[in-house]
Amino acid sequence: MLPAAHRLRRSVDFERTVRRGTRAGRSTVVVHLLVDPDAGPEAGVGAVAGGAPSQVGLVVSKAVGNAVHRNQVKRRLRHLAAAHLPALPAGARMVIRALPASSGATYAELDHDLESCLDRAVARARRTT
Repeated sequence: MLPAAHRLRRSVDFERTVRRGTRAGRSTVVVHLLVDPDAGPEAGVGAVAGGAPSQVGLVVSKAVGNAVHRNQVKRRLRHLAAAHLPALPAGARMVIRALPASSGATYAELDHDLESCLDRAVARARRTT
């Protein structure tokens, strides 16, 4: 479960992250990552920068499947995101968008795809800042 402080809730934050953040995708998920430029490397990975912790939001549309499949994908991605939270740069916002292939993917496949996307998105974000 994601701690309350690490959940992305406002639609404005989702929109800003998707539009301005770096994107990395695989067959089951797409990760959008927006790193706060004010949080330098001295803030540390996963730390709270200027009172703002790293936040994660999920987007699972009806294209993924019926309510049972969507909820299963959300539960899996929420658990995986909590496990990968320490790998996020301080003050970062991440949106995980599930693709239709995620409904048939195993937990291990989702984990592999999310980790791969997160690594690439963090590397791209560090190059641009």
